[in-house]
This record gives sequence, structure tokens and C-alpha cells, in this order.
Amino acid sequence: MIAINPHVAKPFRFMGIWHASFCACSRMIVSQRLYECPASRLRRPGTSAFDHLLRLHYSFLVPEGMRVLDLSCGNGDLLAALKPRRGVGIDANPQLLTQARECHPDLEFASGDQPPRESEKFDYILLGDLPNYVTDVQSLLERIHRHSYQHTRIVLSLFNHLWRPFVALGQRLTGRSATLPQNWISARDMENLLNLAGWEIIKTDSRILWPFKTPLLEPLFNRWLAPLLKHLCLTVFMVARPRPLPSLYRNYTCTVVIPARNEAGNIEAAVQRIPELGTGTEIIFVEGHSTDNTWEEIQRAKDAYPHRDIKIIKQQSQGKGGAVREAFAQATGDILFILDADLTVPPEDLTKFYNVICTGTADFVNGVRLLYPMENEAMRFLNMVANKFFSLAFSWLLGQPIKDTLCGTKVLFRAQYEQIARNRSYFGDFDPFGDFDLLFGAAKLNLRMLDLPIRYRARTYGETNISRWRHGWLLLRMVRFAAMRLKFIG
Repeated sequence: MIAINPHVAKPFRFMGIWHASFCACSRMIVSQRLYECPASRLRRPGTSAFDHLLRLHYSFLVPEGMRVLDLSCGNGDLLAALKPRRGVGIDANPQLLTQARECHPDLEFASGDQPPRESEKFDYILLGDLPNYVTDVQSLLERIHRHSYQHTRIVLSLFNHLWRPFVALGQRLTGRSATLPQNWISARDMENLLNLAGWEIIKTDSRILWPFKTPLLEPLFNRWLAPLLKHLCLTVFMVARPRPLPSLYRNYTCTVVIPARNEAGNIEAAVQRIPELGTGTEIIFVEGHSTDNTWEEIQRAKDAYPHRDIKIIKQQSQGKGGAVREAFAQATGDILFILDADLTVPPEDLTKFYNVICTGTADFVNGVRLLYPMENEAMRFLNMVANKFFSLAFSWLLGQPIKDTLCGTKVLFRAQYEQIARNRSYFGDFDPFGDFDLLFGAAKLNLRMLDLPIRYRARTYGETNISRWRHGWLLLRMVRFAAMRLKFIG
């Protein structure tokens, strides 16, 4: 088994952030104790600036209402701050467990030799900075698979190596030194260990430049400068998911949503060209206040192709985003697809999207038009420049590489869309396109996003509904809005 020491003095506590006393015992233990902590220490309740910042960032990474397992819970303040539907904390220090049970009676706490039932699984598993003090990190990462679903996320935090000389200097100046050596695992080391243990990194985010409670300086450094100076930050947060097993997948039902405004000439071709996916394909047309005969053509296509499962909706809201939400609310498929009615993304390519998502390779598949050569007139030069700029901006904002944010074809599971919808209040109703509502929501919920290249075709009917300048200005405003919600938080 594994000897874990989650409560030894952490690098910055010598500065007065936390006062720690601990005893050392570092040996491998052969027993039934899965999460035993052979060394522990006492600490004051987590009221320091560093504690507060950790709770802030963990609360950002872990949505409310989840089933959460915290493997180094201490006094339970962090676990409670996450507002879990079910929260289980593990710790070896009996005094801290007593305090945790008194302060948070709605949560469950257990000692290190009484781990959760092996059959119990959680949505999120918190490791904190355990990897810095564990005798065998890979074995720990392998063992927690028994408490994981395919959608489970583990969240951990590491210390930046650049701070190591300052830690050593501070320990010498204060006369304090850790009785157990620290691993000082780098982010690259951790990524390799996760990969060896069957986990896949989703995002890495560096935070906390100023671990002190100092008026003006603390918000300046931690909210405004830390996102821009990530290589200098003290703490590196990482989120990972179980690596998917492509050989183990099943077929799903699918819903293809087609927002259509002034697209009468493309309706029948869409019905003819959309492939049957999985165990059944539902097609939902949403007519969005057209000035041509799009609505009549949708009705005609529904009657002309009775063998296809077609639903038709007259849009009540405004914009493509509203059309997508109305259609998703009526969708019955396990997997949701968005296909633009202009058919510039070939409907035949939906099979590629289906194959990627149903094997678990990604939780959210985003179409990319910027890889292959385009047909003449498929995308104007200024549109392409804007797409490239926004892909760079949003890749930074989302913490995952997104090459083409404005491609209308996006695919995700309905259950995960419902999670995005439940958490939509965090961003609000700000996106008339619908693309960024999904991208921001997926990033906030730590979904694994993947770009899928497609060949972008020229229109064969009608004109684009995009206004380059008006919508480009709106996108800039959305970048600013997203930055305040995803990066400059505090």
C-alpha cells in the first residue's frame, strides 16, 4: 500500500501563513489501509490568505452539487466551501477530524485507515498537494480509479519550482525545515505520472502570486497579474480525467439541430445528406424569423420524408443561440449536434464527430474550418483573420486549444449540455450566436474539448447572416466578459 503524508508543512507556511507541527514516519505499509497518512500535524483553522485563495480557485474548478472526495481534508473547510451534494473527507489527524465533524455536520469524514467503500464513486476527487509528499505518486493515482466514473475529474495543486530557492532561504532564516523531503514535482512530471496511471490532463492553470493578506497588493497580484504572469505563480492547478478506452463504447441516439433563417434552398439537401447516426437520428429544424419561404420548405420536407425523424420549431427567441437552446430543450437524443443550415460544413462529416465523441476521445467536439484549403468565397479574408485572432484569445481563456471558435458545428452529450444549462447563471445570457455559451460552459465544467478539422464549402444558396463589424465588436466584448469570468477571478 501507499504511505501518504498530506499534512506536512507546506512550502510557504514558514512565512506565517500556517503554523505547523508534525511528526515523521515515512515507510511503505503493507495493510488494508488505502489512504493512510503516516504523518500528520496540527494547524489553525484555514483562515489565512493562502487558505482563502485555495478555496477560491478550487471552488472555481469544482461546480456546486457534485459528489466530492477530498483525500487531505484537514478541518473540512475546503470541502464545505465546494457545497457538494455528497462530500467525504479523509484525514489522519483525529483532532482535525473532530473539528471537521463539529463544524460541518452535513459532510462525512473518515480517518486514513477507513477509506470510502470501494464501490462508491465520486464526480470530483481532490488531491490537493499530496503528490508533493507521497512516497509513490503513481500508485496513488492508480488506486483512485476505483472511486472514479468515466466522467470523474481529479483536481490537484503543485508548487512552482521557481519558488524553491525562496522556500529554502526562508526555512534557513526562520530555522524551520521540513522533517520529510518534498517531491517538488513539476507540471511536466505530473502530466507524465498521470499518463502512466491512466489519467489525461484537461487543463493546467497557474495561480497565486502573492500568498499574503495585504490590502491592495493581494488583489493586484492575484486577480490581475497572475493570469498574465503564469510562469511566476506559486501554485499550479491541474484537472484530469480517466483516459478513455476507445474499444469500450456503445451506440447512442442522436439529435441534429439545424437553425435556419432565410435558408429555403438548403432544407431538402440537409434532410437528404444528414446520415443516420448511432441507433437513430432525430432532426430538429428551428426556423428563425425568415423573410423567404424557409418555414414552408421545412414543412414540405417533413411531409416529403416521413421515414426521417423530423421535428420543426418556429423560433420564439432571437439569434442562433436562442434557436439552439429551444431545440436542445426538445431534443431526445443522447448526443446533440449543431449543423448550420447553409451546409458550408458538409452534413456527411457528422459521422466523424459521432465517432470521436462516442468513443470517449472528447466530451465536446468543435469543428475547425481553418486547416484544409477552402473553396473560393467560402470565407472572406477579414473573417479568417478574425477567426484566427479569436481562436488565440479563446484558447487562452478556456485553457484548452481551440482553433476555430466560430465554426457552427459543435457536438456534445445531452447530459453534459444539461449541466451547462444548469450552470448558465455564472455567465448569464450574453451570447446571440450560441457558440460561446457552449464553449465557456464546457470549459467551466472541465469538459475535454477537441478540434475536428472539416472542409469548409462555399454557399450554394442565400447570403450569410453574419455582420462582420457589428458581430466582431460583440465578440471583443465577449472576450472581455469571459476574461473576467474565467481568468481575472477573485
